[in-house]
Amino acid sequence: MSPLHVGVDIGGTKVLAGEVTAEGRVLRTARRRTPGRSAAPHELDDAVTEAVEEVAQGRPLASVGLSVAGLVDVARGRVRFSTHLPWQEDDTGARLSARWGVPVLLDNDVSCAAIAELAFGRGLSHSDFLLVTIGTGIGGAIVHRGRLWRGANGMAGEFGHVRVVPDGRVCECGMRGCLEEYASGNALRRLAGDAYEDGQAVTAAATAGDPVAIQALTSVGDWFGIGLAGLVGSFDPAALVIGGGVVDAGELLLGPTRAALERHLVGAGHRDLPPLLVAACGPAAGMVGAAHLARTG
Repeated sequence: MSPLHVGVDIGGTKVLAGEVTAEGRVLRTARRRTPGRSAAPHELDDAVTEAVEEVAQGRPLASVGLSVAGLVDVARGRVRFSTHLPWQEDDTGARLSARWGVPVLLDNDVSCAAIAELAFGRGLSHSDFLLVTIGTGIGGAIVHRGRLWRGANGMAGEFGHVRVVPDGRVCECGMRGCLEEYASGNALRRLAGDAYEDGQAVTAAATAGDPVAIQALTSVGDWFGIGLAGLVGSFDPAALVIGGGVVDAGELLLGPTRAALERHLVGAGHRDLPPLLVAACGPAAGMVGAAHLARTG
């Protein structure tokens, strides 16, 4: 029986676990609801454990990788802070390794998605890019010369919490005016109104021609483009790789985003604009990258 390597993507709304091969192919998945930030840490431990055990189906584990929506100290296996999860200054890796009896490695969710893109996706043809995910919130990762750049404390890429509106909307992180309050799945749902259950419903309605949903996506795309203009001005990447669930809206999102990027980028008429590329590894990228992290150490 081949060793079982499991990746788990732990986001603001769902826990997604999967068995992933060395080639990045997902063989089996299991899903649980993410307890909110006000839940006890053990409740999230239990949800992740249930998902991992469902994937394993009684087979022995070799390793588990965790893709975590938050600030992660990779070297210590510790979650320092999360806007959406109950793990705060939490020795997650050591605790779950003891519980499961296998090595547990963890990283930020978008860093894990970047690991997947490097191994199996856009990184095969691009060595310098910014990965920006737009889902419940906004996350980011920086890839330079084919390697993930983590910053001095391993926490680079918190693009969603760049402040774009001084004294703007209160963000779940505790600050005001963060980009993800204006360009994210949560923002999309708020702009579209109570007729829609979530961002997916808004996207479906926009695809069907609903003008309210289309306008909500246009507004999100405009703000997203403003945020990307700041990133391009700061990092000058060869490409922008866009992931996350809201990307399912396609050009209804990317069209306004591209237009806003061109309008707001300094020197736009005198430089090459980086292409906006949809992430190749799709919504499972965090899970796939986490499994690859665990497999390769």
